Amino acid sequence: MKIPGLSFSLKRAVGISGLKNKVAHAVGIPTTRQGLERKIGGAILKAVTKKRK
Repeated sequence: MKIPGLSFSLKRAVGISGLKNKVAHAVGIPTTRQGLERKIGGAILKAVTKKRK
């Protein structure tokens, strides 16, 4: 039986989520698929729209 408004995550309780977040922030590479896609897409757009001298 679930209690509304109460959830439990073993990863958060152990500290894995926080550790992944700290590593991703320090290195500059996102650990989530969506974050990684956004970073790669931004880099591609930046390279394509870069003004040539």
